[in-house]
Amino acid sequence: MLNPIDTAAVIRDGGAVGQYPGQIHPGVGWWLGACLVVAERASRLAVAHDGHEVSSVFAERLGQGAINAEHYACCVSHLGAQPETELLDVARSIGGPAAWLSTHTATGTIVRIRLYTSAGVLLDDSSGLAAIRDRIAQDRVPIPVNHQAKGTIVPWRPDNEGDRP
Repeated sequence: MLNPIDTAAVIRDGGAVGQYPGQIHPGVGWWLGACLVVAERASRLAVAHDGHEVSSVFAERLGQGAINAEHYACCVSHLGAQPETELLDVARSIGGPAAWLSTHTATGTIVRIRLYTSAGVLLDDSSGLAAIRDRIAQDRVPIPVNHQAKGTIVPWRPDNEGDRP
């Protein structure tokens, strides 16, 4: 692992949360995206953020990880800056899991990544978060098996909600 983290401290509370920089870095987004796709066996994923510059960077990296997850060829619907409720509506409509990213700066820069199952339930240790934490801690982050297995990222718009490139 090029830039390790304290997985027990960071991967918790439905996803990941930590001080940036320091406890968490954009690579964590990549790892979570790839591991979420594998944990959910997802061919679709919805991603959105709160509009903060740091959240946007983490969301881009999460999408890159998701399209590079083993053989799933995941299609990531990137919503950009949208409320979490809108993200969950889109995730339901595409039938896939979701990731919402936010950044809080009241006491330093804190990044939070919330991961949802395909059923729209926040991940916890019994629904995949523990497996994701273990994969990252053991440096077993999934990579694509070949170029044909690579997914795509599509900007989401209400008129292309069900489209697949």
